[in-house]
Amino acid sequence: MKIRSLSYDEIHKGSLILVNQAHALDEHAAEDLVPVAESAALLQSSAAHALARLMDDIRGWQQIVFVSAWRSRREQQQIWDDSLRESGPEFTRTYVAFPGHSEHETGLAIDLGARREQIDFIRPDFPCTGACLAFREKAADYG
Repeated sequence: MKIRSLSYDEIHKGSLILVNQAHALDEHAAEDLVPVAESAALLQSSAAHALARLMDDIRGWQQIVFVSAWRSRREQQQIWDDSLRESGPEFTRTYVAFPGHSEHETGLAIDLGARREQIDFIRPDFPCTGACLAFREKAADYG
């Protein structure tokens, strides 16, 4: 196995951006955002095109719906604050990324859910059946 070290600046560029609980996203704005399918959701162009190809392959939009994609830092802060108020700190720390630590702020992440009458915005249902299973099985092939 080959190990490569990256500088701090390098972990905030390109399509392999390190963002998690321990690594905050720098203040850069997501670039090249385009609409996802026929929604108001935005993703970086490369991610949106990969998702479109995958969803076409599995005919996914018939059973899968968009829940959330790119978010501004301000929107992520609002989701964090609303979750704290409505569900408390333990739930929020478990299911909501702290502002600046959300992959959604990169424009490279999207939340999808099984098409249902009601969808939980924080924890959408994505079962291991039907189009959701096909998505899980093929997602890595599309990046």
